[in-house]
Amino acid sequence: MPGLNKIEDYLISLGVSYEEPQAGTWLVEDPGKGLPGIAVSFAEPIVMLTAKAMRVPTKNREAFFKELLKLNYSGLLHGAYAIDGEDVVLVDTLEYGTMDKEEFEASLDAIGFALSEHYPVLSRYMDN
Repeated sequence: MPGLNKIEDYLISLGVSYEEPQAGTWLVEDPGKGLPGIAVSFAEPIVMLTAKAMRVPTKNREAFFKELLKLNYSGLLHGAYAIDGEDVVLVDTLEYGTMDKEEFEASLDAIGFALSEHYPVLSRYMDN
């Protein structure tokens, strides 16, 4: 898969700390740059960026899901909140063929920014 080098080149040139736990998947873990636990995966032709935000709460679920929908509408520059099993995740997808470094960086930054900005709102719903 020749496209893997492009993603890794971007990560290196951005000076982001990451590891590659398996071929085609990179885990970005760079709290100093506001990038906590973002998984980047490549499956031709899509690059997917995913970050776990929290567990789905067991109480006040209707209000919580309404809050997520509001954040999807007005609180995100890139991507959307989604549910993966019992986890709330923030997901963005990019088309590999047209993705440039600036678009990739903007997606990483937007996810990191959203997680930090939305934490006060989402944490109200966390189970204790």
